[in-house]
Parts: sequence; C-alpha cells; structure tokens
Amino acid sequence: MKKKPLVVVTRTLPESVETRMRELFDARLNMDDKPLTAEQLVEAVKIADVLVPTITDRVDAELIAQAGPQLRLIANFGNGVDNIDVGAALAQGITVTNTPGVLTEDTADMTMALILAVARRLPEGAQKLIGAEQWAGWAPTWMLGRRITGKRLGIVGMGRIGQALARRAKSFGLSIHYHNRRHVAPEIEAELEATYWESLDQMLARMDIVSVNCPHTPATYHLLSARRLRLLKRDAILINTARGEIIDEEGLIQMLEARELGGAGLDVFEEEPAIDPRLVKLARNNAVVLLPHMGSATLEGRTEMGEKVIVNIKAFLDGHRAPNRVLPSMV
Repeated sequence: MKKKPLVVVTRTLPESVETRMRELFDARLNMDDKPLTAEQLVEAVKIADVLVPTITDRVDAELIAQAGPQLRLIANFGNGVDNIDVGAALAQGITVTNTPGVLTEDTADMTMALILAVARRLPEGAQKLIGAEQWAGWAPTWMLGRRITGKRLGIVGMGRIGQALARRAKSFGLSIHYHNRRHVAPEIEAELEATYWESLDQMLARMDIVSVNCPHTPATYHLLSARRLRLLKRDAILINTARGEIIDEEGLIQMLEARELGGAGLDVFEEEPAIDPRLVKLARNNAVVLLPHMGSATLEGRTEMGEKVIVNIKAFLDGHRAPNRVLPSMV
C-alpha cells in the first residue's frame, strides 16, 4: 500500500472532519486541544508533509526555516493568515492555503448581535435576573437602551463579512456607510444603498455605530489609532469582530474609562488570549461587552472550514492547484 502523507493538525477539529482526515491521511490529531508549544511546532514542521495550523499557532519565518524538506503545504484552518509568514513559506517552496467564505454569515450574525447587545444593554439586563439583588419589576425609565433604527452604521472593510453585515443592518433600518480600499461593485452599493467614504477619518466622525470588519495586515495594524478613535462621537458604539490588533486597545480603554464613548462590543483582543484587566473591569461596570472570540463559532461553520482544509490538501497532494492558495500579494 502507498504510504499516506503525514498531516499534523495542531488543534482539535469537529469529529466528522477528524474522522475523514484519518481515512484519507496519516493524520496526527491533537486530542487534548491544548495549543502546541514552540518546541512542539518545530517538531511538527520537521516531520509533517502537511501542517494544519490555526490562528493560535505562530508560523513565522523562524519556524518555517526549521521545516523539513518534506513539508510542502500549510493548510490553515481559518480565513485569515496573519498567523503565517506567507512570504517565507513561498520562498521555501511551501504552499499556503486558507478557508475563505465559510464564516461570513456566522461572523455577520455575531456582529449584529453585538450591536444589539451594546445598544440595548442585553448583558446588563440578563445579569439583573441572576445577580444578588432581586428584580424589582418593570419601570418606565429603567434599563433604557438606544434604538438602532435610523442610525448610521460605518463599516470598516466591505468584504464578504462587511457586505453580509450591511444586509442585516439595512433590514434593521440602519443607514449603511463604508470605508474600503475601493468602491464595491455598483450593483452591491445600490442594493445596500451604501455611502462610500474614501476618507476613514471623515466617516468615523459622522457615524453612530462603527464596525471593524477588515482583515489584519501590516497596513491595518492600529488602523483605528488613538487619534482616529478620538474622532468618534461621544455616544458612538464601536464593534470589533475582526482582529484585536486593528484597534489601538490602549486608546480605546482610556476613552471607555473616561466615558468618552457610548460603548463597545469586542470579540477579539490585541494580546489574545490575554485580556487587559481594565477591559474586564469596564465590562463589570457595563461600559463594554466582551466575548471570547466566538464570532464564527458554529458547528456548521467549523465543519465547513475543516472540509475546505481537506479539499485543499487532497487537491494539492493529487498534483492539482489548491483552490484556496494564498500568495503574499493577497495578504
């Protein structure tokens, strides 16, 4: 029998995905789901024919330089590839793939949920029923949130997720605005009745709600800098379900502490998985809603991601072009 290629998977994936990988490959799975240490990652790239990392794995140039000659594919379990030095991989003859388009709807759902959670004070209200104090009952001016219908939503990054969010937000009566490297297709802009802003500064200053939906790249690191955050209206709401590094977290914390912002909903953090203790304190004081990077966490989404990983591996090993190959120019 022909020897199956060794595929090292760095985290636990849905059972159906792992079972299929075992059928097709010599799949080495991570049964306890603990992130691999730096030493374990080095060992993995030295022996694997294919590495299947996730966003918790830093596959940088130093690690890639230690890869064995048999490693020819890094099939990332994730849409973003900011955890991988794609240029270093290409220079060493290693193909990189990702899983685009799978998590669009799930992430857009969670972004919309965070908008509602912050505006209508949902976590705070839920806590009132399970906290130490007994609920005193309904009152006309108690737990007043803010209506989102008629407000302006500024979307930073109008890719798949940004457009999916815009469709949801439009149905809630929000006016759609966006900043992007370029205009979206005219028919999409017309469908969404969306206003394009070439200047991010100008858009930020006029929005009631701002949602970050662009990828993390060197160009978008601290795209929402402390200076730009200061452009937001004092009652504006800021949502981030993209990557924590896109927002200057220190600047955001200072504004939230000074109550210079209407609120924020964060599913991602700059030093993830570490969370700044000041953010936790702000959440306890109902100044921000925090979620543990669960924007794309649905069984269906994770299974589809795994299936895309398998398709990429199978196509590559069969001598075909992997359908989701990532090149440095795309990052």
